[in-house]
Amino acid sequence: MTHTASAQTHSEGERAEAPTVHDVLANQTESARLGGSEKNREKIKAAGKMLVRERLEFFFDDGEYVEDGLLARFSEGMPGDAVVCAYGNVDGRQVCVIANDYSVKAGTWGKRTFEKITFAQETAVAAGIPIVYLFDSAGARIDEQFDSFVGRHAWGNIFYNQVQISGRVPQVCALFGPSPAGSAYVPALCDITIMVRGQATAYLGSPRLAEMVTGEQVTLEEMGGAEMHCTVSGLGDVLVEDDTEALNAIRVWLSFLPPNWESQAPVAPATEPRDGRRLSEIVPLREAEVFDMEEFIESLVDEGTYFPYKELFAQEMITAFARINGQPVGLVANDPRHMGGVIFPDSSDKAARFIWICNAYNVPIIFLVDIAGYMIGSEVERQGIIRHGAKMIFAVSECRVPRITVLVRKAYGGGYLAMSGAPMHPDAVIALPTARPALMGPDAAVNGVYYNQIHAIQDDDERREFVAAKQAEYAEGIDVFKIADNNAVEAVVPSDQLREELTKRLRLYKKRKVVPVERRQAVTPV
Repeated sequence: MTHTASAQTHSEGERAEAPTVHDVLANQTESARLGGSEKNREKIKAAGKMLVRERLEFFFDDGEYVEDGLLARFSEGMPGDAVVCAYGNVDGRQVCVIANDYSVKAGTWGKRTFEKITFAQETAVAAGIPIVYLFDSAGARIDEQFDSFVGRHAWGNIFYNQVQISGRVPQVCALFGPSPAGSAYVPALCDITIMVRGQATAYLGSPRLAEMVTGEQVTLEEMGGAEMHCTVSGLGDVLVEDDTEALNAIRVWLSFLPPNWESQAPVAPATEPRDGRRLSEIVPLREAEVFDMEEFIESLVDEGTYFPYKELFAQEMITAFARINGQPVGLVANDPRHMGGVIFPDSSDKAARFIWICNAYNVPIIFLVDIAGYMIGSEVERQGIIRHGAKMIFAVSECRVPRITVLVRKAYGGGYLAMSGAPMHPDAVIALPTARPALMGPDAAVNGVYYNQIHAIQDDDERREFVAAKQAEYAEGIDVFKIADNNAVEAVVPSDQLREELTKRLRLYKKRKVVPVERRQAVTPV
């Protein structure tokens, strides 16, 4: 009896020590959340970057989120197949995050990666919530291409989904590291791409491949670095210094947008503009005198809400989000500090894309006009200024969200139309006392009309007097009050009352019903 009882007790002890299925699950879950090897994780930290779940904990409210597919390919030593798909709140609003885990096979795409990504995309759009891509990946795995490249069940579904989702829910991409070859199209297909200086890269072919194919010798930074893409190619929209700044930039961007296209953009508590000069003090009367359009904007909008889009690219055109008395607005403005504020091919593309974003997500647009027109000359003609310029006119014309055009100073030629002039049917054209709308400015007009007479005058002083007199005569004809007398603008407003005027009109126009043009597909200029 005693011996039997002792053996039974020993057997029960062994059973108690055996791990339960819950113990196994807890161990595997904990291990999977760590990601790749300790060596890989330490290497990431040594580079000054955050681990993928550190990014998620920083980004989501209280660091809380739910995750899909955590144990995918865990048995093969590739937890999650190098991608994390998570859902949580950001400033109280639900968001889907798709994030590469660089500690697992350098964040490369495997045969389960695209399944997880596409399922997360479909889940997010069905729920009507934004998608945030946190990318840090060495690209697709060549050794798994036969499972995932050719056929309908393949990596390409990620890009297909992005296009189907475009304009339905906001899509934001932050690049913390590489995004080569096909994966480079993820940021290109998002509404905004944020890139970390010195870390983020995007390229279709590596420097080594470029040298092999073309003989070109180039560094990785020159080929596809963050600074290059934010200043030259235009792929990058916001350049930041580190991971935390990138994640904070995403938060700010999302704060201006609704969760989906069927919702209204969120209104925030109003604040006054920053302290500084009044609007009437900023804009000079003389057309040739440059002023700071960003100072004008900061003195118009709620303090701390100015968020530029493509700030370092095509700087003659300003595109940005901001708030006016709490109401989110998109701003499209000419900046005379850069290239005189005239429109080039890149600035036209930049403005068109920003207008499409605002139109997609119910954000009213305010145009601040100080434009001499489109750039002319053989170089820009070869670059396609006409077709690029047509793209901006196209975007403005098809835009259905409230549009208010403010004539700050000059508004000449085709540039006036591209900047939502009256023939483009904005809700209102508001002129400041400094406004000068015309087909062309006094200098060009007088030279064009009186060219022969000017050159027939032999005496230099007499010629200058003749030109000055004709320019003054022409300038009188484009006086803003004569324009208003012809009912060509809805109102002429003192500069220092512009903010109040815009507040009232935004409140009025957001109530109107949006009626899109009935058709299958517009043929957009490229």
